[in-house]
Amino acid sequence: MLSRLATALLPLFGTLTISTDPDTPVLAPGSIIAANHTSLADPAIVLAALQRLGIRPAVLATAGLWRLPLLGPALTREGHIPVRRGTARAAEALGGAAAALAAGRSVLIYGEGGLPRRRDSGEAPPEPFRSGLVRLAAATGAPVVPLGQAGARRLTSGTPSKQLAGLATAPLRRPGYHVHLGAPVHSTDPAVLHAAVTAAWRTAAGRVRR
Repeated sequence: MLSRLATALLPLFGTLTISTDPDTPVLAPGSIIAANHTSLADPAIVLAALQRLGIRPAVLATAGLWRLPLLGPALTREGHIPVRRGTARAAEALGGAAAALAAGRSVLIYGEGGLPRRRDSGEAPPEPFRSGLVRLAAATGAPVVPLGQAGARRLTSGTPSKQLAGLATAPLRRPGYHVHLGAPVHSTDPAVLHAAVTAAWRTAAGRVRR
């Protein structure tokens, strides 16, 4: 439902384009999709892009979203995975992700584990990753598919008032968003995984500029 909703609503707020690496195979069941995180808006952009490609992943997301009326039950019903950051239960999210992968479902994870603190709307390479992505790849042996997205900060970034203004004016500004899916990576080396997501982001950022 969330993927379909994102696909239906995103055209109201701009234009989404998608690309993949040459000869990228069809996403294998049980793949980890590792994306860069830049804005409150980018989950909708990423879900809409993946929906177009026929992919409906389980998403690791901050547990606070589960406390929101209507949204929380929908997240549970669709098998998304709450991350209880800063608590003793934070590691439970990796167990839920591993179970989803074992069942053949793809899992979307943001390696950075949070949003950047920048207030500007510009693009920047992914920040250092936390350990969750490496731990999940090592525990499951699943391939990691790097996903780079760019343009989301043109929709929402900065202070809460600026984010609301960005949403309100987007239908007139028609910002562009681009999502690039790279070839699967079979590695648990943090540097390799970060470099792969960074390369996918650079491609996406270049497409947005053009």
